[in-house]
Amino acid sequence: MCSIAGEINFKNGVNLSEYHIKMREALAPRGPDENGIFQSRNCVFLHNRLAVIDPENGNQPMTFWHNGLKYTICYNGELYNTAEIKSRLLADGFNFETNTDTEVVLKAFVAYKEKVLFDFNGIFAFAVFCPQKNELFIARDKMGVKPFFYAERKGSFIFASELKGLLCHPEIKPEIDKNGVAELLLLGPGRTPGFGVFKDVFELKAGFYGYFTPSGLSLFNYFRLIDTKNTDSVDDAVKKVRFLVTDSIKRQMVSDVPIGTFLSGGLDSSIISAVASNHLAERGERLKTFSLTYKDNQKYFKSSHFQPNSDDDFINIMVDYLGSEHTYVTLDTDDIVNALFAAVDARDLPGMADIDSSLLTFCKEIKRHVTVALSGECADEIFGGYPWYRDEKIRSQYGFPWAQSTEYRESFLHPDLKADICGKDYVNSLYESSILSAHKREGLSPLEQRMREMVHLNQSWFMQTLLDRKDRMSMANGLEVRVPFCDYRIAEYLYSLPWEIKDLRGREKGLLRASMEGILPESILWRKKSPYPKTHNPAYLEAVRGILREILSNKSAPLFELCDYNKVSELLNTERSLPWYGQLMTTPQTIAYMIMLNYWLEKFKVKIV
Repeated sequence: MCSIAGEINFKNGVNLSEYHIKMREALAPRGPDENGIFQSRNCVFLHNRLAVIDPENGNQPMTFWHNGLKYTICYNGELYNTAEIKSRLLADGFNFETNTDTEVVLKAFVAYKEKVLFDFNGIFAFAVFCPQKNELFIARDKMGVKPFFYAERKGSFIFASELKGLLCHPEIKPEIDKNGVAELLLLGPGRTPGFGVFKDVFELKAGFYGYFTPSGLSLFNYFRLIDTKNTDSVDDAVKKVRFLVTDSIKRQMVSDVPIGTFLSGGLDSSIISAVASNHLAERGERLKTFSLTYKDNQKYFKSSHFQPNSDDDFINIMVDYLGSEHTYVTLDTDDIVNALFAAVDARDLPGMADIDSSLLTFCKEIKRHVTVALSGECADEIFGGYPWYRDEKIRSQYGFPWAQSTEYRESFLHPDLKADICGKDYVNSLYESSILSAHKREGLSPLEQRMREMVHLNQSWFMQTLLDRKDRMSMANGLEVRVPFCDYRIAEYLYSLPWEIKDLRGREKGLLRASMEGILPESILWRKKSPYPKTHNPAYLEAVRGILREILSNKSAPLFELCDYNKVSELLNTERSLPWYGQLMTTPQTIAYMIMLNYWLEKFKVKIV
């Protein structure tokens, strides 16, 4: 994995400048092994490399001449069907100098242009520049795992893997308008697909590519989930899911550096760890697994609808079952509180509170042992594991199911902003457009129509927030985390399957569980879903309340340019069970979100325009 950044200007040209070096340096944690620059009259590319495949070669930016045309790529990603694409290119007369997927991606684009994106199985964001054509090509993977932010200023197209890279450019100001305010307070830590929060800053959407030429920027959607008639039986579905999931895990284990897996003791990470362990055992190798826990969590844990039981016992079952080389990472309250600010540094936006900061700290420890890790994100979105898929009452509610809190969120708006921002209208318009864009074939029952909408909503919105979190917290530590459940083939197949098959035996992710029989211990296979582990120590709430008190002691703190001082102060003395966002962000995390927001405004010197 890597970081990419660049600037292209066909009208006035581009000179390599000090701010370009700052852009690259700002993104250096994503690629600590090597860096490179490409410069021509109209283009500057900037790259930092995390060497995973063929570490001795593959320096970037990489250039290839073909039929008198020069093509240069700046690439971040991992292609999981490199061998198949490379074989096709070899048959078409191309030769290779490295074993990197970068060279395969570059030459595949040269040979087949944007059509090759339909065949790529991987996670990526990249740009290819051809000076003779006066053309820049940009693309992002089908599921949106790898980031690509951009802005247009004074004839320049400027891009970077992360917002912090863009903000090093003198023409990109840390400004937010009323839409940015709405994103932060009405949707955050979620984000409208394609929206970069800062004014006139955007993100290339998942499954999109584009061309920037002297005529401007043109964007195209090359991948979306299409609902087709699926007549597979339960047995067919079980077999196909077993193949797709295991094939995805094995493909994503390709690495020339040490690799491991996250292991929470839940279904998703246990499946990945079991398949990975068996795959390594065939080569006489032992899997490294990593678990996160919190000091005194067993003492303070309280069962809830979202988190019915603690992970520790189930982790031990899996470690014994796998015989893995296991590492426990135990965090204390101070660890996750102190890392709240570093988590904002990593995400460039206020995030999921300790859900972010704990992952950031966890990834830092994992990096001491491996460079690549596999994680279980995205299974719940694709297989329908969340309560809002399965609970008929929640499922039928209007609005984003993970954020039924618009009225509460809107109450935090500064009085001067309320006249320009109607929370209900802003959120509902986004929700309406999203469900309308979910592809549904004719003749579906009301339930099946709603399930297509739910999958589309979750994969376009909630899953993107978790992928942002995973990417930024891991890459801030130079750790590449892969997500096998996010294979587009799995998403495509599951999208059209009837809900009764996905919900097999009336269990969350019942189809996935049935497909993994014989691979996992029964106690793990049928364990009730439990989300990412968070701290239950009351010391955490007291710690974040203490920080918020300090902020409240200064009425000129930047937070109060956006938020109502009195409403924020109420957080010190209230306990709210309805989450701010998702399943885990209750009152302690809402307080932490406000702390992060204040820090973010202060750090970037954000102006409201």
